[in-house]
Amino acid sequence: MSSQPNILFLMTDQMQGQTLRPDHPCITPNLDKLAARGIRCERAYTPNAVCSPARASLMTGLLPHNHGVLMVTHTTDDDQSGLRTEYPHWAQRLRAAGYRTGYFGKWHVERTNDLERFGWQVNGAAGTDYYDEKMKALGGERHPAGNYSLRWDHDAPSGYHSSILYGVTDVPVERRMLGITTEMALGFLDEATLQEDPWCCFVSVIEPHDPFIAGAEAFAQYSVEDIPLCPNVHDALEGRPGLYRKTARVWGSMSTRQKQEAAACYYAMITEIDRQFGRLIDKVEAAGQLDDTIVVFTSDHGELLGSHGMYCKNISGYEEVYHIPLVVAGSGIAPGAVSRARIGLHDLGPTLLELTNCAQIDHPDSRSHAAVFQHPRENDAHFQTGFGEYFGGRIYLTQRVMYHNNWKLLFNGFDIDELYNLEDDPHEMNNLAENPACDDQLRHMFTLLWERVKTTGDHSLFNSHYPALRLASYGPNILEA
Repeated sequence: MSSQPNILFLMTDQMQGQTLRPDHPCITPNLDKLAARGIRCERAYTPNAVCSPARASLMTGLLPHNHGVLMVTHTTDDDQSGLRTEYPHWAQRLRAAGYRTGYFGKWHVERTNDLERFGWQVNGAAGTDYYDEKMKALGGERHPAGNYSLRWDHDAPSGYHSSILYGVTDVPVERRMLGITTEMALGFLDEATLQEDPWCCFVSVIEPHDPFIAGAEAFAQYSVEDIPLCPNVHDALEGRPGLYRKTARVWGSMSTRQKQEAAACYYAMITEIDRQFGRLIDKVEAAGQLDDTIVVFTSDHGELLGSHGMYCKNISGYEEVYHIPLVVAGSGIAPGAVSRARIGLHDLGPTLLELTNCAQIDHPDSRSHAAVFQHPRENDAHFQTGFGEYFGGRIYLTQRVMYHNNWKLLFNGFDIDELYNLEDDPHEMNNLAENPACDDQLRHMFTLLWERVKTTGDHSLFNSHYPALRLASYGPNILEA
C-alpha cells in the first residue's frame, strides 16, 4: 500500500450484521467478493442504535454523550441536533493531508448540510441543492410514484395513521435514491481517479431502512416460502423489560407469511445495494486503483426484523440492532480473514487515519484497529471490550451496553438489567442478570461498565447519586472496593 491509499467508504442504514454471514439467505455476491479480498468482522457493533448519534460517532470517534448528538436530528432541540465543529473529524485530517473528499447520500447528523465544515470538499448530501439538481438531471425523484405488486400496511391504534412496513415496487432503481446516489458517486470517481491526489469517496444510502421497499427484479430472486424466520421470533420475553413486551404487541398481528414477506423485501433491498456498490468497486478497479484503495463497507446500526417479536430499532439492546456488518479490504489488509475483535463504528475514523498515515485523533472514546485488519490472528484477543449507549429522547429510555469477551451486559435504567453469554446463547433468550450463579460475572461486567463511564466522562450517569436514580444492580462505588 502506498503511503496515502484512497478510501471508498460504503455505508447502509439499518442493516443487520448477520446478513453477511456465509450461511445467510441474503444474496450479496459483490460484498462476498469484497470479503474474500479483505477481512469480515464478526463482532463489529454500533455505539448507538439510532442513525444520527451513530453517524456522529463515526465522524468524530466520540461517544454520543461527548459529541452531543443524542437522537435523530429532526426530532430534538437545536442543542441536540448539531454535529459540533469544535471536535476534530477524520475527513478534516484527510483534507489536511491532501485528499480530495466527496460525500454522497444520507447525512443526517446536523441540519445545515454544510459538509465543507466537516472536511467534505464535494457535498452530495441528500437535501442539498447540489443533490436535488443532480437527481433532476438524472431523471430521479425523491419519492417516485409507482405500483406495488406486494404491500403490507400496519393498522395503527386509534389516533395514529397507518404506515407501510414493506412492499415491492415497479419503480426502477435508477429513479430511486439508491441509484441516484450511486450515479453521483460514480461521477466523483470519474474525476478523482484521473488526478494525482489521493481521494476519499463516502457513499451513504438510506436502504435497507424501513419501510422495506424493494424493486421487483431483486425481490424475484427470493422465494418467500423458503425464507426462514429468525430463531427467536416467538420469544415470550419473560424476564426482560416490560417495554420490550409492549413493543412486541405492536407486531403481534403479523402472520408467518407476512413476516416472511417482510424479510424477503428487506433482503431484496440489500441485494439491490450489493449491485450498486459493486458498480462503484468495479469503477475503481477499471481505473487500476483498487489495489491502492481501502474499501470499507458497514452500516450505522441493525434491524430487529422480527427477532424477539419486534421490528425496527432503538427499543432493545439485542444483537440484531447493535451488531453491524463490517468488511474492510485493500492492500495490507488480511485477505479472506475473519476477525472476532470488538470494533465499534466510532473506531473506524482512528483506524483509517492510521492506515492512511494521517494525523491521528486521540481521546479515550475510541482507538485504532489497524493492527486487527492487518494481522487479526495475532491481535483479536487485545480488542475484546466494547461499549454502547442509548438516550431515549422520545421515550424515557436510558441504556448502556457493555461487551467483554463472550459476555454482554445491558444496563436498563428504565427496567431490569440483562446479562447474556453470547457464545452459549447467541439469540439472547436467557437473561442471566438475576441468576445467583452469575452474580460474580454480573459484578465484573458492571465494574467494566462504570470504568468506561468514568473514563469517557459520562457524567450524567456516573454522578447520578439521587436516590431515585440508583437503578443499576451495582453502582459506581464498586470501583472503590
